[in-house]
Amino acid sequence: MMTPLQNMWFSFFGIFLMFASAGLTVLAQKLPSFWRGLLLLVAFIFLIIAGLIVFVVVFRGPTAE
Repeated sequence: MMTPLQNMWFSFFGIFLMFASAGLTVLAQKLPSFWRGLLLLVAFIFLIIAGLIVFVVVFRGPTAE
């Protein structure tokens, strides 16, 4: 079981991954084909991981000490 503070940092990491995914997507639009595909793949993986983190944090519910 995670403490509320650990839960907060875990959710911040998920939010960071979402911002990183958006940034990589914007950056990928200016690159050649191979690098664009690679960055978009990494951005998609970041987005999937962030979605799983948000799912875990939200459906775990409030934590009481």
